[in-house]
Amino acid sequence: MKKLFLFSALLLSLALTASAQETKKTVSLELPAWVRNVKFSGYGMVQYQADDKYGNGTNLIGNPIAVKNHENSFTLRLVRLSLEGRIANDFYWKAQMQINGNTSTLGSSPRIVDLFAEWQKYKFLMVKAGQFKRPFTFENPMHPITQGFMSYSQNVSKLAGFSDRTGEQASNGRDIGVQLQGDLVKTSAGRPLLHYQAGVFNGEGINKKDADNRKDLIGGFWVMPVEGLRIGAFGWTGSRVITYTETLIGGSTPITITEQVSVPKNRYAISAEYAKDDWTFRTEYIHSQGFGSSLAAGDKADGYYALCIAPVIKNKMHVKARYDLYRDRKEWETSKTFYEVGADYLLHKNLQLNIEYARVNDRTIVQSSHHDYNLVDVELDFRF
Repeated sequence: MKKLFLFSALLLSLALTASAQETKKTVSLELPAWVRNVKFSGYGMVQYQADDKYGNGTNLIGNPIAVKNHENSFTLRLVRLSLEGRIANDFYWKAQMQINGNTSTLGSSPRIVDLFAEWQKYKFLMVKAGQFKRPFTFENPMHPITQGFMSYSQNVSKLAGFSDRTGEQASNGRDIGVQLQGDLVKTSAGRPLLHYQAGVFNGEGINKKDADNRKDLIGGFWVMPVEGLRIGAFGWTGSRVITYTETLIGGSTPITITEQVSVPKNRYAISAEYAKDDWTFRTEYIHSQGFGSSLAAGDKADGYYALCIAPVIKNKMHVKARYDLYRDRKEWETSKTFYEVGADYLLHKNLQLNIEYARVNDRTIVQSSHHDYNLVDVELDFRF
């Protein structure tokens, strides 16, 4: 009787176990492959910056003078969070958000910077649609950390849609549109010799509709004759809406007319880069024709930079130097030049320390004795 009882208990235990396993199988959920392959990542940049510069002001009788404007501050430069993945292998997609710190617009700082999908079935013809980097210059699409310096060069910042001279909102070099790109003419080893890219965009920057229904056309190409070297040219034609104010003097009462006008925006860039064995040499010249944020801002601007990043310990520590010139009205009295030297050290594969010193010559400061000043920048960048 005791054996029969034990045998019955064993059978009951096995039955309950089997039932539980069956129940578990019934409620299991198989996620789609594209969901399982979603990747979450991000990075942050913490900055300390100090300078001894002067700004422009006026004295008690209204004459222009240089005013002490020294700064010394820690800054949360930016944080970015992104999701990316693939759908059916042929489509790559990405969504990325940015948050800035220590700004006057903290309430509106969080914003979408990337939201696009790209059909990548063929390397010679890929189609991207959504919000993404404008296909203009080598430096614009580079990662803020790996581009190498405390900020993008002045000409890229002013003429590719970061803090653009047209007055558009800060857009991190991005716009909304559609783009074609691809690699052509390959060597016997499969290395491409020619890359092209061309797109149609609103021309207003991120998260905005087209203001004048006239699209920007941006494109470029580069050749890669030897491994690590690329030489390219880019073009951009479009328009920008600005507010134009004019006071008509006649009769007894002056009349002020304010209207929005669409002004042209035409730009080109010539670029060269050699990047191999942890060495980087890069230079770009950008020319812009088209009024800035107002008609008074002038019709032309240009800028040029040249940089070198050299390894001290390969893939671990680098020293670097950059010459960075920008002329806001293509005149020397509007020029601002950075002479920069620095170093970076990879503390961990996801943590990097950067230190830079710059001697700055700013001819827009009214008193020539204060054109030159010093700037120190220290950044701690991390990825996750």
